[in-house]
Amino acid sequence: MIETNTAAAGTAPFAFTPENQAEARSILARYPKGREHSAALPLLDLAQRQQGYVDRSAMEAVAGLTGLAPIRILEVATFYTMFRHAPVGEHHFEVCTNISCWLRGSDEVLRALRDELGLDPGGKSDDGKFSVQECECLGACVNAPAVRVGDHYFEDLTYDNTVALIRKLRAGEKVVLGSQTGRVGSANAAGATALAGRAS
Repeated sequence: MIETNTAAAGTAPFAFTPENQAEARSILARYPKGREHSAALPLLDLAQRQQGYVDRSAMEAVAGLTGLAPIRILEVATFYTMFRHAPVGEHHFEVCTNISCWLRGSDEVLRALRDELGLDPGGKSDDGKFSVQECECLGACVNAPAVRVGDHYFEDLTYDNTVALIRKLRAGEKVVLGSQTGRVGSANAAGATALAGRAS
């Protein structure tokens, strides 16, 4: 669901902060004159980083900067799942449930979120700390199942290490990014096999 225009709801319309106005000008300057519409994605990302989501008012602000009709920005913002259209939690879990992650246990990740937080996809905790969303492929299939929280990926998840991750985030403790099993990059989870035993 797309939030209604905040101006129509009696609050001030979205506006970039002075710092983000400068960043928006810098983004627009990357594109040749007459091609400012190409800045739609980075400007939407900037708006989301400022207020946590992209509502109709933010889309209209981006439309004004790019010279595009607001409907064109709405089409972009609703096509990409990276853009959120309502407030989310401080720790927003985007759980990949596409084929690779599903085959490798994304159902267990969702179960951990349900058991630990009482949240199903689309849910948000009363304290605003956590929210959960199902998403399409995160592009981390080799280390499935994967979750994105903010800009960070957590991979090789199980029920237990998902619960541990939630508890660390709740306590404000440092968390390990990437693989939760100690895998280096996209190395074989079972250890090295290619060229094993070959003399160097």
